[in-house]
Amino acid sequence: MYVCICKGITDHQIKQLVTEEGVGSMRELKNHVALGTQCGTCVKVAQNIINTTIVDEALFKDVG
Repeated sequence: MYVCICKGITDHQIKQLVTEEGVGSMRELKNHVALGTQCGTCVKVAQNIINTTIVDEALFKDVG
């Protein structure tokens, strides 16, 4: 799903940056992609994806 239509950034790209690059905040995400630099309507959705991915990864580690 496209999170940022202005820059063509998907939820998959954000999740991948969180899990593989250790991105944990919007500031860190913006260092990798140009998300939120045009209209800014995607910022809240992107933050939710970061938070959810971090929680999911933390829960997965506890199971293993």
